[in-house]
Amino acid sequence: MSLHLDPRQRAMLKEMGVTLWWPGAMAQEPVATPPTRVAPHQPVPTVAAHAAPAPVQAPQTMRPVPPVQPAPLPGRTPPARVLLPPRALFPGADPQHTPAALGASWLIVAESLPDADPLEGDAGRLLGNMLRALQLHRHPQVFLCTLSAAHGSGTDAAAPNAVLAHALTSVKPSVLLLMGRAAAHAVLGRTEPLGQLRGQAHRVAGVPAVITYDAPYLLRAPQAKPAAWADLCLARVLARSAPAAP
Repeated sequence: MSLHLDPRQRAMLKEMGVTLWWPGAMAQEPVATPPTRVAPHQPVPTVAAHAAPAPVQAPQTMRPVPPVQPAPLPGRTPPARVLLPPRALFPGADPQHTPAALGASWLIVAESLPDADPLEGDAGRLLGNMLRALQLHRHPQVFLCTLSAAHGSGTDAAAPNAVLAHALTSVKPSVLLLMGRAAAHAVLGRTEPLGQLRGQAHRVAGVPAVITYDAPYLLRAPQAKPAAWADLCLARVLARSAPAAP
């Protein structure tokens, strides 16, 4: 919008020190633009073509090497099993206080127990606790035959049977308790797993026999203790119902 002022109005504004601005009076001077510097032409480097990769050779098929079977050591044979003679576990028990329900006598065949004192150590103490739970610590006629490994090739394979036959004759047990797979296999002459042999009554030379887990195994597998206790209860029932020895 333009202002239409007469000469008198312009003079008054001039006296007041007001400078009038006219749009066309202040023409902008052209701004000199600096010349654009053009970079000299750079030659484009020539990219050398990649050499074709060398053909990859297929891996050679390796022949399978048969496994080397170790040669058996000379003079080494699997250890045989020997059955030690029976020993009384509670010889100091008073027969006057022995419960009649326990029968006349017990014969236990167990493995992996120390020969010097089978009721020592963790496994021996567990075995002692199991027998005490049956009140067998009050019975002087509880005998143990330990099944041990005999190193060497001169051991007679029939030795366990001979010792067992002598023990059955001398002890005249009401029940035979076989603890552990090796003991069960050595006495019964069978090869079934222990889990298939336990939980039932067997007969050895006319004597009722019960198979159960040995104490070292129960230390490694405490979940099997209820099954072992059931086997001990079965042995007590068989001992109570067994006829008196002549």
